[in-house]
Amino acid sequence: MERIKLDATDSTNTYLKKLMHSEKLEDFTIVTANQQLNGRGQMGTQWESEAGKNLTFSVLKYFKNYQIQEQFLLNIITSLAVYNTLKNLFIPNLSVKWPNDILSGNFKICGILIENNLKNNIIQSSIIGFGLNVNQLEFGNLKKASSLKKIKGKTFNLDEVLTSLVLNLKILFNDFDSGKVPAMRKQYEKLLFRMDKPSTFKDRDSKLFTGYIRGISKGGNLVVELEDSILKEYAFKELELLH
Repeated sequence: MERIKLDATDSTNTYLKKLMHSEKLEDFTIVTANQQLNGRGQMGTQWESEAGKNLTFSVLKYFKNYQIQEQFLLNIITSLAVYNTLKNLFIPNLSVKWPNDILSGNFKICGILIENNLKNNIIQSSIIGFGLNVNQLEFGNLKKASSLKKIKGKTFNLDEVLTSLVLNLKILFNDFDSGKVPAMRKQYEKLLFRMDKPSTFKDRDSKLFTGYIRGISKGGNLVVELEDSILKEYAFKELELLH
């Protein structure tokens, strides 16, 4: 495993992507940044992180014959890797807010951004970016953000948390290669935030409705039960979970 340490960069995902074009990198090459100046979340949202307080890093993963139709498995693998790491640190009330935000209670502590390199509908490689709030205590206007230190009241060693997370990621990719996908999918669904609870959603037309999260489809869409026991699938950004 090769690790590249940066003091500051716009985005570890972008840095790793550019580096791939100029040199041959090992599987599981990791780029870490003490400060990420222009971190990105899903669909171009910003990820704010205080310098030296959190884990902002990206991992390069190569694949063989990985079909684009199965790409949501990456959300499952990465979410479970973070969950297993934080569970071992005794972070309470962990859940996964679909597709791959990690929560403690109602507070977001980790976001994941996955960018795939495709050829003929085959995923050749993925760059997986993690933003994990570790020792930061103030989050400005982000009322739903928290950190490991804020939750547990103690300072965490960033390198130790990183090593544990990468190890769990490797274990889950080995499980993926060994065909343990059904078990991973089942565990992911059990961890879904608001699973089987009455919840309020907002759709793309800003219409509010009530439903129950019942799981995910094979393609990774969220399955919501509506009135009259109707099951409907929603792709990412087609709806927002309010509460």
